[in-house]
Amino acid sequence: MIQLFHIYKSYGHDAPALVDINLEIEKGEFVFLTGASGAGKSTLLKLIFAAEQPSRGQLLINGRNIARLRTGAVPYLRRNIGVVFQDFKLLARRTVAENVAITLQVTGTPRDQIQERVYKVLKQVGLAHRVHTLPLKLSGGEQQRVAIARALVNEPQILLADEPTGNLDSERASEIIALIEQANLRGTTVMFATHDRDLLDSGQRRVFTLNRGRIVSH
Repeated sequence: MIQLFHIYKSYGHDAPALVDINLEIEKGEFVFLTGASGAGKSTLLKLIFAAEQPSRGQLLINGRNIARLRTGAVPYLRRNIGVVFQDFKLLARRTVAENVAITLQVTGTPRDQIQERVYKVLKQVGLAHRVHTLPLKLSGGEQQRVAIARALVNEPQILLADEPTGNLDSERASEIIALIEQANLRGTTVMFATHDRDLLDSGQRRVFTLNRGRIVSH
């Protein structure tokens, strides 16, 4: 599903952000990515999402090398990838439903299907009663659930979660993790960046540890 071969990423004359990254993630797998701040976790996720391009190496998704993807092909790649950010990235002047619907609108999904799928995913995350609410009227946990709904509404093959529970208390964090695990059970491949030691020590998932841009354990 996701394969990285000798991936390097540098920004100008700074120290490399990623150095000789090699990893393979199987279809339907759920893996954790961890490491200190600045270790390269977000950069690695950005490469998979084609928000950045590697300086060197091959990055394959479903056997297709996206390391040198043309700009016009990026939207097609992203139709199959959902992303959950730590800072939510919700549009403050759009309602909950409108924030979630954006993912479907950019892919040209018919309006009646958009309404049906948005309501379905908001029901799954427990926010069907908040469809007309603006993000600033929501709690932090509710905002994160909207972000997850937006990432999942298109039923992506891959879900990238960048510290999605970092700003939440333990109860809200558990809710978010449960939602992502449910998506994984439905077949979505998950790459979850986190510092949460309880999650990492559970022993149920593979853990990739980054240190100064290198994978030091997996």
